[in-house]
Amino acid sequence: MNSLVTGPFAPAVSATGSGPIVDPFGRSITYLRVSVTDRCDFRCTYCMSENMTFLPRQDLLTLEELDRLCSAFVARGVRRLRLTGGEPLVRKNILWLVRALSRHLETGALDELTLTTNGSQLSRYARELAECGVRRINVSIDTLDPEKFKTITRWGDLAKVLEGIDAAREAGIAVKLNAVALKGQNEDELTGLLRFAHARGMDLTLIETMPMGEIGEDRTDRYLPLNTVRERLEREFTLTDLTYRTGGPARYVHVEETGGRLGFITPLTHNFCESCNRVRLTCTGTLYLCLGQNDAADLREVLRAPGSDDETLSAAIDAAVALKPKGHDFMIGRNAPRTKIARHMSVTGG
Repeated sequence: MNSLVTGPFAPAVSATGSGPIVDPFGRSITYLRVSVTDRCDFRCTYCMSENMTFLPRQDLLTLEELDRLCSAFVARGVRRLRLTGGEPLVRKNILWLVRALSRHLETGALDELTLTTNGSQLSRYARELAECGVRRINVSIDTLDPEKFKTITRWGDLAKVLEGIDAAREAGIAVKLNAVALKGQNEDELTGLLRFAHARGMDLTLIETMPMGEIGEDRTDRYLPLNTVRERLEREFTLTDLTYRTGGPARYVHVEETGGRLGFITPLTHNFCESCNRVRLTCTGTLYLCLGQNDAADLREVLRAPGSDDETLSAAIDAAVALKPKGHDFMIGRNAPRTKIARHMSVTGG
């Protein structure tokens, strides 16, 4: 990890930046994903081990520090902020951060403030999220079978998640469902998930499992290429490619029979690096420049250094983004090398 030089201190980031953030390959950085905690109330088998050791709470950035860093990126042209985890809604007083960041929606500096959640806490927070300007969220749900849901998540309760989805929709928040395609586990349910989502006016995005972190099993046993999934779906549905984008890596199709949209996130069979506009900030202030590489910079050191000011923080962001690689090189399979990405998905939030 790279350490960046620090300078004079100011309590907040100014409303003006020094131009857009551009990486070494000419890609503008307009999307920041922020993992507000590495903790989660589920233990999904493809994401983490059942007996996880999480970061000591004292290592985490305060909510005020997260606000300052996010605001620094907004000042430099980031238009979308996504709060992730772990599970973001288990972070204590998380609504304070959502309310604080919503001021950038009110000024027009930010186009969207959203989050990815497992849905377990949504029934509790949905209305307040809507009041803070959250208009769209992603909910991760891999099966509609209660017993299988318990098996995949280890600790999850499907009924509670479905209740949360209903609460979000009732609050006026558009919900998109995310499902990781898992060979031998939910591959026979993907048609049902699609119909379930589209019948309720929700998009569905399918995701290939990613080789990140040790999880206690061989991911090759669960890896299901989405080109195979699409071929199977096309036996039953008419899929038409769309130019529609949400700012993330999903490529969408229109499903004629349901009238809904279906997304595919394919980090292995067809990577999305050429159009990458994203960087990822962890709850400890580490900025990862690529989900599938280890390039990173320590912004917490800059943030907390005596005399750090807005200009120095902005310069640190530029220095960090200069490390952004052209793309990732995820590999999976019996003969693939052991993953070089030791961190779990919950560290960077996907």
